[in-house]
Amino acid sequence: MNSPDEHVLKPERREYLTFTLADEEYALDILTVQEIRGYDPVTRIVGAPPFIKGVVNLRGAIVPIVDMRIKLALETVAYTEFTVVIILAIAGRLVGIVVDSVSDVVVLAPDQIRPAPELGSAIDIRYITGLATLDARMVIMLDIARLMSSSEMQLLDGLSE
Repeated sequence: MNSPDEHVLKPERREYLTFTLADEEYALDILTVQEIRGYDPVTRIVGAPPFIKGVVNLRGAIVPIVDMRIKLALETVAYTEFTVVIILAIAGRLVGIVVDSVSDVVVLAPDQIRPAPELGSAIDIRYITGLATLDARMVIMLDIARLMSSSEMQLLDGLSE
């Protein structure tokens, strides 16, 4: 018989939204996620860095849209019907990130997340908080707030005003 507390999250366990980019699976803290939407055309902003696709009007809020493939220096691909925009609330700001697809919501305990390996200066791992193994797949844990660094967030603020 199931106990009433069986489905209650333990304080140390956290929920993460997993998504795919290229052939890799990534995860970010679900508490930053406002909503998930299909990709709609954006209004381009002249002079914006290449990773900023443009802005969208989301119920009266102007939301910058960041292409995560470009931001993470992955190969670019044409958007499909599976291309998704994850709207995030980070540091009091809304920002959308374009990903290939959303996979799942997973619950992980800290002991399921291993530290990111030290790979020297060849690969920038400052946005990776660790690696988690789910069944037979490896998930890269992203620090999305760090990825949207303060200087970039100031740039995004300028776009949304």
